[in-house]
Amino acid sequence: MIPVPPLIAHIVYSLHVGGLENGVVNLVNRLPAQDFRHVIICLTDYGDFRHRIQRADVDVIALHQPPGQGLGTKWQLWRLLRRLSPDIVHTRNIAALECQPVAAAAGVHCRIHSEHGRDLHELHGKTGRYTAIRRLMRPFVHRQIALSRDLERYLREDVGVAPDRLTQVYNGVDTDRFRPDPAARTHGPLAGFAAPEDIVFGTVGRMEKVKDPLNAALAFVQLCERHPSLRPRLKLVMVGNGSERPKVEATLRDAGLERQVWLPGARDDVPYLLSGLDVFVLPSLFEGISNTILEAMACGLPVVATRTGGNPELVVDGETGQLVPPAAPDVLADALAVYLRAPDLARRHGAAARAWVLDRFSLDAMVASYAAAYRRLLGQADLAPPDDVAVSEAGAVR
Repeated sequence: MIPVPPLIAHIVYSLHVGGLENGVVNLVNRLPAQDFRHVIICLTDYGDFRHRIQRADVDVIALHQPPGQGLGTKWQLWRLLRRLSPDIVHTRNIAALECQPVAAAAGVHCRIHSEHGRDLHELHGKTGRYTAIRRLMRPFVHRQIALSRDLERYLREDVGVAPDRLTQVYNGVDTDRFRPDPAARTHGPLAGFAAPEDIVFGTVGRMEKVKDPLNAALAFVQLCERHPSLRPRLKLVMVGNGSERPKVEATLRDAGLERQVWLPGARDDVPYLLSGLDVFVLPSLFEGISNTILEAMACGLPVVATRTGGNPELVVDGETGQLVPPAAPDVLADALAVYLRAPDLARRHGAAARAWVLDRFSLDAMVASYAAAYRRLLGQADLAPPDDVAVSEAGAVR
């Protein structure tokens, strides 16, 4: 009789377009089907992004958690986990972390949690509410995964995660899907917006405060003002939607740049959009490990990113792009101007960026790291509850 592969229950806040969600889908698609089964549990809901899942045997379940504490959702989740009886529960980010004691109470013996980044409310606080929640939940987690060395340091030093329960795993990028395409400018989605001789800067991300899209808009305005002779050839593409979009639109409109900027909203053809750019910009206030940086570098683009979170672990300043301070549009404009004056430098940085990704951030390496973490936990079938949390056979934490 062929043994049934272990079941991993991935618990996320939602399954829509996003870096975290992209990582989950890539992992589910790439882990060998003969080794692992999967179910994705969304605390709120999911969208068309679920169609990126290539395996027909993967269920996506939405719990439709209402705003607030969601105690009813926790009960619903407990019942679901008791029914599914997964071998591993894998939660991601602070929004799903509080599901760890629910999984313990449901009798799940192997529990893992990943930190992909921090939100705007916790950028500078090491002892605030979210750090306190992580400390409170720490005893329920057998293995914690940090997506950057910066997050690994935070979990170890501020949350108090023991080094032997902590693993750092970088995101990986599909370098076959994201690759340079010389024809993208003339035959891709940018055709009609940007001519071959134009200089196109672009960014991809949620238009929320933590991503600071206004920083990129203000920098582009300054760039156009400083280089009036080049202004007709300067273009900006900002992919994504969010609460900051009206401010971005107003800023660009007031500067009279509507015809030089394209804000297409969320897109499912990002590889072709990136390949049509000349320079990628990431203006965030904080990042974990940015999928969009990796995707842009895989497309052979130089990257100008803020020096925050895991960005310095991806962008080699002066070799694959440039790093600038957060929330400093004047400095960001200076960095963009470097590539106006030296287009050959942009090409060299872009080529170095793709080589860097191919060498250090492959999707296969990411998948292998997660598979090793799962197998390590499953190999400890008699795993003791972390930090002496006792769980009865009936699943009640005491």
